[in-house]
Amino acid sequence: MLVNLQALAQLPAEPQHGNSAFTQEQIELHLRALPGWRFADGQVRKRFTFKNYYETMAFVNVVAAIAHATDHHPDLSVRYGHVDIAFNTHDVEHGQGGISLNDFICAARIEVAHALT
Repeated sequence: MLVNLQALAQLPAEPQHGNSAFTQEQIELHLRALPGWRFADGQVRKRFTFKNYYETMAFVNVVAAIAHATDHHPDLSVRYGHVDIAFNTHDVEHGQGGISLNDFICAARIEVAHALT
């Protein structure tokens, strides 16, 4: 199964209550569609760099809009010239947490938005 960035970004994010977390194989498959993203410390992560604070904050606002629209919110670390984004899904595995399709949908939407800047 091939996962495509554009197709992934178009999928609807849906509640994950009670769903199983992705396996390592599923995570690796989906990461192939997301340039620069990696799986570490139980999260899907990427650092985005910018030339100034204004661009950094403009991007943070785009990420916030994506998070609000999907009701799926990443951990953000914001610095002058970069933003670290980390996703995981708290409500999979009966509240134990893990990685779900929503993490990859949101990451794909962020990738698409970033490409437009």
